Amino acid sequence: MPSLFSVLVIACCLALAPASAHADAARMRLVDGIVWQPDNAHADPRGDWDRLGAHELIVQWTAVDGIAFVPGAGLSAAPKMPDWDRIGQEPWARNVIVGLAGRFDEAAARANVAQLVVESMRLAEAHPPVHVTGYYFPVEIDPTWQNAGALRTMLDALPRPLWISVYDRANVGGAALAEWLDQWLPRDVGVLLQDGCGVYAREPHVAREYADQIAAKLGRRRVRIIAEAFRPQVGGGFRSATVDELKPQIDAYRGYKTYLFDGPHYVSADIVQGLLDAYRRH
Repeated sequence: MPSLFSVLVIACCLALAPASAHADAARMRLVDGIVWQPDNAHADPRGDWDRLGAHELIVQWTAVDGIAFVPGAGLSAAPKMPDWDRIGQEPWARNVIVGLAGRFDEAAARANVAQLVVESMRLAEAHPPVHVTGYYFPVEIDPTWQNAGALRTMLDALPRPLWISVYDRANVGGAALAEWLDQWLPRDVGVLLQDGCGVYAREPHVAREYADQIAAKLGRRRVRIIAEAFRPQVGGGFRSATVDELKPQIDAYRGYKTYLFDGPHYVSADIVQGLLDAYRRH
């Protein structure tokens, strides 16, 4: 039995611990992970997203425009290679969904899907030294892509578990989007739903309705949500979403695996702390 002195010491330590430590210990699991879009300026991601519960990293791609961020794929190497050994040890990257080959330009990606599939097969074999829990084919899909159904056989060539990302630029609605996907998407491919909040395409509660409608058609296990952590910036480009903008997204998507896009670009330590403070107040 502990002595009265030891009990008092423990009680004092708990009382003196900072509020953030209590919040972190609770691990509110506000999100499940983050997305990282590698580029030359963001080849060394560092952050404390695990404080929000993040334990899974989605790498947007391991090669873009023919430039690889991993060795051994037969592609030109990026000027700065990520430190994959270090990244794989980060608490927010305990599990990693590895993005394959992509293009910065969406039209170019859609026009070169066959080539991207070939590059992706090489990248899957040369995947980084991390705990791989799946693969992501980073050609974003929406119903305006008239021949998207041709993807079916090409997706069959890629490794599993496999994910694609989907959005609704045409605003056909969640039920129609779900029906369209069900017509051609392989049954063992999952959907990462882009919520559209980053460009004010829809409100979080509407994005949740989309997720529910797609899940009703495809099955809940196949649906996860990308919460866009950016907003248009006055004068062009994008800025980080504020805590007040992000919180409704996180609240709306409870029950679905949720990932913040994109951690290294838009979710700073101040944003992480702000979210923890906001939930502590509530």
